[in-house]
Amino acid sequence: MFRRRQKSPLLERIFGFFWPKIGWKRSSRYVGHRVARLPGTPYSIAAGFACGAAISFTPFIGLHLAGGALLAWLIRGNLLASWIGTLVGNPWTFPFIWIGIYKLGLLMGAGVENSSENLDFITFFEQFLDALHSFDVSYIGEIAWPVLWPMIVGGAPCFVLSWILFFFPIKILVKRYHSRRVKRHAMAKKSTFTGSAGT
Repeated sequence: MFRRRQKSPLLERIFGFFWPKIGWKRSSRYVGHRVARLPGTPYSIAAGFACGAAISFTPFIGLHLAGGALLAWLIRGNLLASWIGTLVGNPWTFPFIWIGIYKLGLLMGAGVENSSENLDFITFFEQFLDALHSFDVSYIGEIAWPVLWPMIVGGAPCFVLSWILFFFPIKILVKRYHSRRVKRHAMAKKSTFTGSAGT
């Protein structure tokens, strides 16, 4: 009913994923409104979103949606909010996240830096997923694990920090949104009552 009659061309949809037509600022506001309007308490919405955002700081590509939802379920967070939260990990942010958690893991003493100074994470994850599908144990153990282990170690503190940084601001945002909505409803009822009393 509310869908477009004609779908956008594939290239346009791909470009829109990387760079929204309405711009990142308006797109972020739109996401914020969508999160605030989700059903649930401020805690459940904020906790769910924080779980989805935090899971983006892990190297478990392909499991972020499921992992964020599982974490949200464990702490009674909103599952829909967790799925929206995973948008923190996107084609624009992933390269910085991957490099950051990898370097941090190395600083924390997890493994030895890869011989290649410019590690191509996109190619790495493509080959890693192929190895998982084909059960290539030698590739996973000899090539993938020395890269994944520092990312896991470096991702752990980033996970905790990002959860905290997203949880509290979103909880405040949702609380304010809910209080404004209650006030609007109260004013609407008051004006309706006043109008009916005056007739």
